[in-house]
Amino acid sequence: MEVKLGELGSWMGKRDFTPNGLLASIRNGHDRYYNKYINVKKGGIGGVAMLLVGYVALSYLWEYDHLKHDRWRKYH
Repeated sequence: MEVKLGELGSWMGKRDFTPNGLLASIRNGHDRYYNKYINVKKGGIGGVAMLLVGYVALSYLWEYDHLKHDRWRKYH
């Protein structure tokens, strides 16, 4: 992931955007995350907490419009 800003266009051109390529990149990202944070000898709560925080943040973003309209407002 050491891509320079000037090389970004050519780097994106080399990526595989087929369904199998996208699935393989998701699988590689999952394997990298699992091996770095979950599958360690002396594991802690860090990897699971990071996953939980990400889930909470995404849930909030998905429900933000609904929450925004449910706020109590004073009209004056």
